[in-house]
Amino acid sequence: MMALQLHALENIPLETPRICPYHIVHLPYDQGVSALTSAQPAPLNRLKQLWREGRPTFGAIATIPSIQTVQIMARSGIDWIIVDLEHGPIDLGSAHGMITATAGTPCVPMVRIAANEPWLAKAPMDIGALGINFPMICSRADAEKAVRSVRYPPKGDRLWGPFHAPFRWGVSMADYMATADDDMICMITIEHVEAVNHIDEIMATPGIDLAVIGPGDLATSINKRGLPDDPEVQALMARAEAGILKSGVPIGGVARTAEQANRMIERGYVALALGFDSSLFQRGIAASFEGIKR
Repeated sequence: MMALQLHALENIPLETPRICPYHIVHLPYDQGVSALTSAQPAPLNRLKQLWREGRPTFGAIATIPSIQTVQIMARSGIDWIIVDLEHGPIDLGSAHGMITATAGTPCVPMVRIAANEPWLAKAPMDIGALGINFPMICSRADAEKAVRSVRYPPKGDRLWGPFHAPFRWGVSMADYMATADDDMICMITIEHVEAVNHIDEIMATPGIDLAVIGPGDLATSINKRGLPDDPEVQALMARAEAGILKSGVPIGGVARTAEQANRMIERGYVALALGFDSSLFQRGIAASFEGIKR
């Protein structure tokens, strides 16, 4: 009976949806790849163009392994989400669902990996992330390694196997590959005193798309753990900021308040993290109690 049912499907004109970042377009199944590759495909990632224009973008860091949480955040007006695989309980399977949960929104999914290793960057890209955040970049060699991890040969060392990424973006494999190198964001984090000491050589590395400053680990690297506002830490952050801005590479960081975000935008920041999912939830709940007599 099952064989007869499957055989009966052969003459039904099935349709496959092309799921774009903003909407769904149905294409006849029998047009296949040719319908999707008749012209040079448009880039999937809108962030790089926004940064080139100097326009600020806003995002959040997801640490809770929850599809529903990402669905809510992606529909709250932010431009990007970083799924954190460095400091939390999110595994690769959960990350896949969270990346997919951004579909139908303008929100671009990226992933922070636990170390600057190509094998850690490979799978997140292959399941649909359009950016990798590399931690602890302390030298030009570190930066070059990160850049090569997100580009296919001859520009880099990324291995081929993006079997799931085209499904997230609603494109054919050919279309995905046509823009893969340009779409992928190489984001490096400056978060150690040694990185600040080598900031000029790091930022001279071709292929870096965004450099962000990590105050937490930067403070820890000079025995000021938990003291990001310490004058010594702030001085290091100012040196890092100056080096990044001088290089012309887009700069990003964490903005804990609206006032801080506005000051950062005035200085040239184009990628501002408004917080972690947990901190954003806490702040939202706390705000709900304002004015209530308890």
